[in-house]
Amino acid sequence: MDLLTVLFMALGLSMDAVAVSISRGCMVRRLQVRHMFRMAFFFGFFQMLMPVAGWLAGLALSRFLSGVDHWIAFGLLAFIGGKMIREARRPDDCELPAHPFHPLTLLALAVATSIDALAVGLSFSLLRMMIVTPVLIIGLVTFTLSFLAVILGNRFGTLLGRKMEVVGGLILIGIGVRILIQHLSAAAS
Repeated sequence: MDLLTVLFMALGLSMDAVAVSISRGCMVRRLQVRHMFRMAFFFGFFQMLMPVAGWLAGLALSRFLSGVDHWIAFGLLAFIGGKMIREARRPDDCELPAHPFHPLTLLALAVATSIDALAVGLSFSLLRMMIVTPVLIIGLVTFTLSFLAVILGNRFGTLLGRKMEVVGGLILIGIGVRILIQHLSAAAS
């Protein structure tokens, strides 16, 4: 997978974290740098960790799934993308909870938003990709965008978050279609 595709995948995967960061940003009246850094760290770290876990699981399963790996990768990415688009239609959640940046809350949110990355890591192993560079890119992109998204959310609310989830979903579906077309074209040649 080329660097541009990995970058787009990182953007797509980070959109759940961006949407949550935006919604968390609108939950505080006085945003502090530590809030932005804490959220970005949790989301960036788990977006790096989960693909590695998926990749390791995929290595264990790859010999059983090698004939249909491209279909699985396409299915996972299309499902994740569709789920993101569907979730973008949920009701407004810009309320003021007591502790929107509490570490345990952020841990739960980071795990929940990075489950998609677990499936992407599985796809990476089925496609026999090395994981180090994509994981670093995914983590860095998620960290950076989450950091900025908290600021945007603090200033503009949740409207942006929903649009970002739709964009992220479309990107992941597009990458899945591209993987499928590449494998089917190679098989036809």
